[in-house]
Amino acid sequence: MILAAFRRNFHTHTIRALYGMIVAQARSAVFYTRFGVPDTVQGRFELIVLHLVLVLRRLGPGYDATLRAGRSRANDLGQGLFDTFCRDLDDNLREMGVGDLAVPKKMRGFGEAFYGRLAAYHAALAAADERELEKALARNIFEVVGVDERAVQLADYARASARQLDAAEEDSLLAGKAVFPNPGAFAHGRA
Repeated sequence: MILAAFRRNFHTHTIRALYGMIVAQARSAVFYTRFGVPDTVQGRFELIVLHLVLVLRRLGPGYDATLRAGRSRANDLGQGLFDTFCRDLDDNLREMGVGDLAVPKKMRGFGEAFYGRLAAYHAALAAADERELEKALARNIFEVVGVDERAVQLADYARASARQLDAAEEDSLLAGKAVFPNPGAFAHGRA
């Protein structure tokens, strides 16, 4: 009985650590100064979603059929990350002064946006045509139709992040450690 409590705390600690890494990476100033991501509530939301999707993609079911043991732990971690993300959004809405009656409607909108991006980014990362990810990022983050240099740079970064996460040992992720590449290495825009 007492061991279950320790495991739960360890799991909570792991989720918080991993979510903190996702948020810290998404808040890297280079995304806003050199990639041209809008430094707005929506722009920050979009980058957190992108990084969360990249990590969830790595943790997701069926990632590696040879890793059946530990799959439920990875799925639990993914669900915990999503739950933490939702709590964080709810807390931030309330801190921004959104009223109790409006929060559920806003959360529903954020949920729809998250699931739409999850599907779009997963499909784009799996597509043979690299431009699919560029188009998805241009549409969702930069709100442009087609592709521009900002979306190309961010897609290069996202693909490198996905490769780096794919190469990471699952035990490292289950321990709450995600390493993303330096976004500055992909930014060719403003200085």
